[in-house]
Amino acid sequence: MQLLYQTHSPYARKALVFAHEIGLADRIDVVHHETSPTLRNETVYAQNPMGKVPVLIRPGLPALFDSDIICAYLDTLHDGAPLIPIEGEARWRALHWQAVAQGLADFGIKVRWETVRRPEALRYEALRAAYTAKLTESYDWLERDLDDAEPLHVGHIAVATALSWLEFRELPDFRAGRPRLSAWLDAFEQRPSMRATPLSGETHD
Repeated sequence: MQLLYQTHSPYARKALVFAHEIGLADRIDVVHHETSPTLRNETVYAQNPMGKVPVLIRPGLPALFDSDIICAYLDTLHDGAPLIPIEGEARWRALHWQAVAQGLADFGIKVRWETVRRPEALRYEALRAAYTAKLTESYDWLERDLDDAEPLHVGHIAVATALSWLEFRELPDFRAGRPRLSAWLDAFEQRPSMRATPLSGETHD
């Protein structure tokens, strides 16, 4: 399999960390591709009509795109305990955390547009403040909801890669006043899967 990747994408990193955690990373050829809403990458568009990474190219099968779908597919290819629980409250809790992580990355990207990426004259301060508030509320929810004894699941991977990216991009701080979340991320970042997938690079528009 081949993974169309971007070294500074929280979504792509989530899929690759997931692959490491289930022992499939050595079966995936990771190929970096620069993409952004204003930079068309024909190789990526050929596999994903939205022109975004990650994309998982499977021999003889259609490509899969979107990190949630890629993780769900990869979870069917190994013999260990599933990282997306199959049933019960554990399933909904894992997917709940995954949804919050998706919001963190989405809102962080929107804050970046209103601070550094959009031309200064076109930035909308009220929109930046609104998305920052959504980030802050999500940070507080995670601080309250964190269960240190919970078995590893896809939501943990999604939240860790989203928070790591927010810190990498120097976006609104989640550490101040949230000691449990900060300590949890510090510990998670020591996992081999995270250490093998460091963030790097800048967005090219």
